[in-house]
Amino acid sequence: MIFKVLKITMLLVLSAFPALSQSNSGLPNGVIRIDIIPGWRTSKGTHMAAFRIVMKEGWKTYWRTPGDGGIPPQFDWSGSKNLAGVTFFWPRPEVSNTNGMRTIVYHNEVIIPVEFSLNDQNKEMRLKGRVDLGVCNEICVPYSLKFSANLDARNDTPIRSIQTALKAQPMSALRAGVKSARCLIEPISDGLKVKVILIMPSTGGNETVVIEPGDQSIWVSEPVMKRSGNTLTAVSELVPPSNAPFALNRSKIQLTVLGSKRAVDIQGCTG
Repeated sequence: MIFKVLKITMLLVLSAFPALSQSNSGLPNGVIRIDIIPGWRTSKGTHMAAFRIVMKEGWKTYWRTPGDGGIPPQFDWSGSKNLAGVTFFWPRPEVSNTNGMRTIVYHNEVIIPVEFSLNDQNKEMRLKGRVDLGVCNEICVPYSLKFSANLDARNDTPIRSIQTALKAQPMSALRAGVKSARCLIEPISDGLKVKVILIMPSTGGNETVVIEPGDQSIWVSEPVMKRSGNTLTAVSELVPPSNAPFALNRSKIQLTVLGSKRAVDIQGCTG
């Protein structure tokens, strides 16, 4: 894969449905468009909105954990007002294998719901910041975008496209019939080896297990996986910046199983 570094800064134009005013210098025209769907104020006082990413056929961007060689999306909310917290709801991604590397991606179009906690739920929220992500086809382009939008406290009508994206998340462990999730941990010279043992029905096809240790600075190797009946195992190495064994909180580990039929989210594991 050829990596070409290119930075494009764009300004979000405020409207009822904010859209991007973009300059495509160095990037083929029409490759990507990103909108903010303003969403609605929820009954619990948060604000549900979404980023909509539309890409040209054959192009892709990365899930929150991109896999080998991918570029994870990063959001900077500095400049926002009346913002107390942010929760993402990531729809089920796809597994892509290119040149021997496994990446976790979205092709063509994805709507990523975002729930914002507010300092004052009765006031408008000013959303302002930047997102950095990767856009790939034959080349991978680090892509930087400035955004700005006002989220109205008076709008309490749910948006169907966001509701559909919320339903496209991986299903819970309980709903998927996960009986147990164990993580066996042993130290290695530069970190830890983790063996995940899941007792659960198949999710279909060649399954992929994504291990997220709760700290993005920790490098996680592509796991070696095996299924035997209702038992799915995945073995991976976790290497921190210190290149040494470290304490790992099993309750903070997030496991995602991606299959051809469905995806499953598993929060935490036991010893």
